[in-house]
Amino acid sequence: MNEVLKFLQDCGVFYVATVDGNLPKVRPFGFIMEHEGKLCFSTSNQKPVYAQLMTNPNIEISATTKDGRWVRLSGKAVFCTTKEAKAKALELVPMLKGMYSVEDTIFEIFYLENAVANFFSMSGEHKTINL
Repeated sequence: MNEVLKFLQDCGVFYVATVDGNLPKVRPFGFIMEHEGKLCFSTSNQKPVYAQLMTNPNIEISATTKDGRWVRLSGKAVFCTTKEAKAKALELVPMLKGMYSVEDTIFEIFYLENAVANFFSMSGEHKTINL
């Protein structure tokens, strides 16, 4: 898990793909944290991504480094929003305090269940990590 966390943190921006009806939807994310032994992400329950994940929790995340390595992380989104998880997210990224609070009802935290990370490189290297 730590290798996946560090890779996504080092990339800074990663792309989250969901399904909207029968169409793929991809958008940039930048927040990831470890919480209670899980890789956690955040969003607002006012955004389409939240509605898409509630309808179909299958998700895929991809990120690429400047030196041509990339990861494809897939799993099922499970919402685990608690005051403790929100507080940790706000502590790690104080900028989020401008949008969310521990007490609000829109800030959501989720992790990936049965997650699989596939790492690749331009030189043909491949490594799989089951989370």
